[in-house]
Amino acid sequence: MKACKRQPTPLISLMGASLLAGLISTAPIKAQNMMDFIDLESPQMTKAELTREQVIKKLNAATPKKPADFSSLALNGLDLSGLNFSHANFRAANLNKTNFKGANLSHAILDQAWLLNANFTDANLRKANIFQAQMLDANLTNANLQSARLAANLTRANLTNANLENANLSADMKNQSMGLITGNLTSTNCEGTNFKNANLSRAKLEFAHLKNSSLIGANLEKADLDGATLENTDITNANFKDADLDSAKLINLKGANQSNLNEAKNAPPL
Repeated sequence: MKACKRQPTPLISLMGASLLAGLISTAPIKAQNMMDFIDLESPQMTKAELTREQVIKKLNAATPKKPADFSSLALNGLDLSGLNFSHANFRAANLNKTNFKGANLSHAILDQAWLLNANFTDANLRKANIFQAQMLDANLTNANLQSARLAANLTRANLTNANLENANLSADMKNQSMGLITGNLTSTNCEGTNFKNANLSRAKLEFAHLKNSSLIGANLEKADLDGATLENTDITNANFKDADLDSAKLINLKGANQSNLNEAKNAPPL
């Protein structure tokens, strides 16, 4: 997806991510095709309203009953590495190029957040809720996303050696009027990624690189793997019913006899 370079209308230029989310609920805009409606060079998408020190102050004031709230704030480009954001609320926040390396975001809410080129290397996102977020080109190398809800746009993201065991990237079938909201791993680097028992039903994995990854027990029913590369990938007990494997590269698969790969569509010969 390419960012639109035309000048936005006055209404759009005044909107933050939270107002855009409200617009989506009333207008026929596809949930993961919003780049044409955002000025990616605007201060809201490139600047930060707080410093790292101010963020730490909010974290120190948080309690288990009242977690830190960063919803709708612009924290673009900040170095927030190593901080503890467990249960924090980042709903509709702008976090483009923000550095969360080694940070703890377990149980955090990142719904509708903008996370373009964000750095989550070695971060803990276990059981985080990341719904309808824009994570294009994000770096999640070695990140822990176990049991996370990850219906986000991860186009061209780096998930090398990330742990997505039991993660849910499946389509949200209750919001069809908003377009199909699902995990989008188009052209994503998933080398060595652990998708064991993950729900990838209807997820988009077009041209995804899945070399040496684990899909053991994963649900890929009706997923789109057009042009994906599965090399040395373990698909033992994986569900490929009606998954589209058109032009996919299937090389030296492990556990193919224990999967239902024969129920996929357009599967190339092994």
